[in-house]
Amino acid sequence: MMVEIITEAQKEQFDSEGYLIVKGLFSSEEIEQLKNRFMQIHSEGPIPGYFSPLSEEEAKGDILKMYPRIMHPHKIDSLSMKYLLDVRLFSILTKLLEEEPLAAQSMFYYKPPSAKGQALHQDNFYLKMEPGTCIAAWTAIDPSNEENGGLYVVPNSQHAEIQCPHRADPEKSFTREEVDIPDGLQPIPAILEPGDVLFFNGNVIHGSYPNTSKDKFRRSFICHYAGISTTKAGNFYKPLYKQDGTPVTDIETTESNPCGTEFTQAEIH
Repeated sequence: MMVEIITEAQKEQFDSEGYLIVKGLFSSEEIEQLKNRFMQIHSEGPIPGYFSPLSEEEAKGDILKMYPRIMHPHKIDSLSMKYLLDVRLFSILTKLLEEEPLAAQSMFYYKPPSAKGQALHQDNFYLKMEPGTCIAAWTAIDPSNEENGGLYVVPNSQHAEIQCPHRADPEKSFTREEVDIPDGLQPIPAILEPGDVLFFNGNVIHGSYPNTSKDKFRRSFICHYAGISTTKAGNFYKPLYKQDGTPVTDIETTESNPCGTEFTQAEIH
């Protein structure tokens, strides 16, 4: 049984600004469990198709090559699937989406000290959910702030169309694509403590800057969702799942993107 966790005022904020921070959704014990599991995964080495860390010698000074993000851990790890399908997330998402949610993706970011950021982007450029868009649930495993490369969001940017990206600065971003901030809008830092969850609309422009701290990771567990009315999705994100773990397989998948031929194969998000 799902219990409403957010208020009408919080729902109104999400609708108005495109994002919402829910404080302390996960307990310190749950966050420690996730952190320990992913540090264990890192220590055990590569998982073909999902996780490809390099040795210090192979990384040649790029710390993110030693600590790359893990894509779709829910497909190989039962704990990740458990948190992807967590009833608290689905309860909030039901209210935000105004319909039954479907889970599409999980990721884990390590972001150690000196790691590059991720240039400003829009999630639905990659997920390609139609009609409408996706929603991210970004869970802080460590404190996330301006010093250690925490996330920035651009309030009210959910009203903008999905942009055709330009090339990002490779000295600052580990991804190649970047979008512009619409006139009159500004990015703001999303300051989070472990267990806080940031929800944001798939059209919201967001990204992060390098981790400039000397000794602080900025680990995060990130999941994406869409509504039950979704009829199309990017093929990298299938299958989608109901909260009880039932896969939804009747959604049309596509490799196309909304930006013509320059980015015919969007980078994996």
